[in-house]
Amino acid sequence: MDTHQSTSDVPDHPLSAVGYAGVLRDLLPIALWRADAQGRIVEWSLAARELLGYSPEQLLGRYGIAMLVPEPNRELADQLTQKVMAGEAVVGALPLVHRDGYLVPMEMWICPSADPQGGTGVLAIAVETSAVLRMRDSLAAMEGLFTQSPIGLAMFGPDLRFLRVNDALARMNGVSAAQHLGKRPAEVTPGVNAAALERVMRQVLERRTAVVDVRRTGRTAGDPDHDRTWSCSYAPLLGKDGRPLGLIGSLIDITDGQQAQAEAERARQRFALLAEAGEHIGTTLDLRQTAEEVVQVLVPQLADSADVQLLEAVLDPDDAAASTQGVVRRMAAAFPDPSAPTAKLAPGMTFQVPLGSVYEQVIADGRPMNLYQADIPELIPDPQAERLRAYLSARIGCARLIPVVARGKVLGAVVVTRTRSREPFDEQDCVLMDELVARAALNIDNARMYTSQREAALTLQRSLTNYALPDVSGLELTGRYLPASDHEVGGDWFDVITLPEGRTGLVIGDVMGHGIHAAAVMGQLRTAVRTLARLDIPPAQMLRSLDAAVADLGENEMATCVYAVHDPAAGGCLIARAGHPPPALVDARGTIAFLDGPSGTPLGTGGQDFRTQEVPLPPGSLLVLYTDGLIEARDRDLDQGMQQLAQALRHLDHPLEEICDRILGRLLPSAAQDDVAVLLARTLTPPEPARNHPKPHRMGGPAREVPGW
Repeated sequence: MDTHQSTSDVPDHPLSAVGYAGVLRDLLPIALWRADAQGRIVEWSLAARELLGYSPEQLLGRYGIAMLVPEPNRELADQLTQKVMAGEAVVGALPLVHRDGYLVPMEMWICPSADPQGGTGVLAIAVETSAVLRMRDSLAAMEGLFTQSPIGLAMFGPDLRFLRVNDALARMNGVSAAQHLGKRPAEVTPGVNAAALERVMRQVLERRTAVVDVRRTGRTAGDPDHDRTWSCSYAPLLGKDGRPLGLIGSLIDITDGQQAQAEAERARQRFALLAEAGEHIGTTLDLRQTAEEVVQVLVPQLADSADVQLLEAVLDPDDAAASTQGVVRRMAAAFPDPSAPTAKLAPGMTFQVPLGSVYEQVIADGRPMNLYQADIPELIPDPQAERLRAYLSARIGCARLIPVVARGKVLGAVVVTRTRSREPFDEQDCVLMDELVARAALNIDNARMYTSQREAALTLQRSLTNYALPDVSGLELTGRYLPASDHEVGGDWFDVITLPEGRTGLVIGDVMGHGIHAAAVMGQLRTAVRTLARLDIPPAQMLRSLDAAVADLGENEMATCVYAVHDPAAGGCLIARAGHPPPALVDARGTIAFLDGPSGTPLGTGGQDFRTQEVPLPPGSLLVLYTDGLIEARDRDLDQGMQQLAQALRHLDHPLEEICDRILGRLLPSAAQDDVAVLLARTLTPPEPARNHPKPHRMGGPAREVPGW
């Protein structure tokens, strides 16, 4: 009992009348005092001291009304006291005077009580009005939350057992509110990792700080067939002394939001994958590389394996014999699973599509199809691939066969699979894969057609050119032709023609453009040059005739050319140019110059302004004819290219083949950006010993010296 009494004997009284529980002390301090029949205070509680400021020593034995009731209310207090001493209990609101002089509104219950002398005294029980109002509002708010909130709410004791549960939480857990009481979360919902949540709740009690948005996922009796996700928050309930009385928890079902967020993220990833496919598929016109790029985009983002297969009849339409019908060739494949037996899955291998199979149906209809488990081994019909078929049956969980369709034609199919450890393809996965393959199909078809055209151009070029140079009088010869790349064929060419009286025709040219058309125009020009040369037409007249021939091919046709006639008896050359870079000339002393005669206009432009330049070729001289691909590039201009060529033409006391290799190695350290043709002609008489640091000079005037040489 936490009250102070006078030293007079006090009869026993109920504990409920003189004391209060610890919870009430924390939540609603109750002041208690007693007065005897004369109105003197004989008992004063600690809570009364806290609320009104008087210590027991200051009030015991003194008249309560005079000390505690403000003067305007004393008459009312006397009337209430008389009623109580007559045996009546009264309840009312009355302000009392604090020791510091201000008024404290109080809610009071006053009832009769025996005093120490056996007379009738007064027992007063009072609480501060503001505290009562706060408790009333708090209880109303708490009641409103627990009865109306759609959020799951629960109160727990310090032992983490349910004290109260609202209907929303009861519905989430599929257990009635009454069945929660007295139990711990792990006993009510064991399927949602409740043990981990209890650890979090203990931390809240120990640290006396709230935690917000702890996620838990699992299944409850409220929805036993689906995983749900909840956001859980816990806050401690603390007494005035900071002692934890328990905690309150709130749970929000965020499953729909999580699913929407996951779908939004998947949609973002799909768009990102489509953008990536646009950047990484079709970077070149190489068919095999394009197929590999398709595989790299599909694996592992969408599938665990991918296999690009094209019909042999599509790859080689000119050789579409009956034996190639229904035969597919693997162009690229990715099987990252280390347990996959990939010996039978190497690119370049072919196999016959089984008749009546799903594969044949997809190729025939041009529509994608998901494969059943029984269909998957049919993708490998090789009777010697039993181990591979066993792997597919055991490890593959789902597969999809997607036709490669471009310009209305089925080119082949892409096979994608997922292992059993991964979720099967859903509808969105299938839509995305089909879209990727559809976009890639055009790149594959472009690469296929380009490869076909390039092979045709190479075949045409080989049939139209013969780079085996003849033995001619007075000259040592070598020449090279380099296409722009393994995938690019153009119209550059060179030729050497034997003429009457021991003379030799040297020609080099460059047709504008690339591909079959440029190769065809080149072939026509080469034929025309050979025909006209045998008529012994002078160089300038030769170019005029070629200009007319190119003009006849169409207004958009254009070419450049150099035609030279070497006469060993005269010791020189007659040279005419049609818009072509100037030939380089190195004499026996090592002096380097570029012929500076009239450049003329390109063939096909109708300029007809072609002139002949006479160039002496003393013994040991080297004449270098080349196309612009040798000296022009994106990282250098024409003058820089000519300087580098001049540097490569020093130290000519080597075989002509080595000189040619040095020229190409110096000017083309990497792949050529354009076709390159080079023709070297050196007089057979050994050159005189080169002087130290020779200076360039003009040869008969019509030659441009190279600065610094």
